Amino acid sequence: MTKKSEQAAEAVETVDTESVVDAPEVIEAEGEAKDSVKALEEEGDIAADYLEELLDIFDLDGDIDIDVRQGRAYLEITANQDSNLRVISEPETVEALQELTRLAVQVKTNSFSRLILDVGGSRQARVDELTRIVNKLIAKVKDNGEAIPMKPMSSYERKIVHDIISEAGLVSESEGEGRDRHIVIKPA
Repeated sequence: MTKKSEQAAEAVETVDTESVVDAPEVIEAEGEAKDSVKALEEEGDIAADYLEELLDIFDLDGDIDIDVRQGRAYLEITANQDSNLRVISEPETVEALQELTRLAVQVKTNSFSRLILDVGGSRQARVDELTRIVNKLIAKVKDNGEAIPMKPMSSYERKIVHDIISEAGLVSESEGEGRDRHIVIKPA
């Protein structure tokens, strides 16, 4: 268990139930939160085992850290600067590995997985790139007052973009289906 997931588990365990005497909803919610964190940690362990095997097969160096963030198992593969890990750190490759890992977890748990995989900091690099692109598009929408469609992206990336647009005071909608699903930025 990572330090952050230990802290999350401790936070769940230290819920102040004294202020709500004999409230079954609080006790039930506390139990569900513990179960949820435990299930996500188990999901992370299964995913880490799968990824460890893949790294061994391809003779890639890397350490796998497991965390629970925003209701998802989050796995990060890290290595030192001279590692060969950069071979799999391209965004498209990370997305493909994430999907394979999700499928492996789903086979073992018989439940849908929403885990997130980061390889060598590629997720943060993508968030930075999306932020830069979205901020330029936000400026255009504010200047000309017209909606602007974006290129298709994953649901994870769309969530990030929706949040950035919302913080800027504009409106966004997802349109399209499947791989063509994209965001349209609209004036407020």
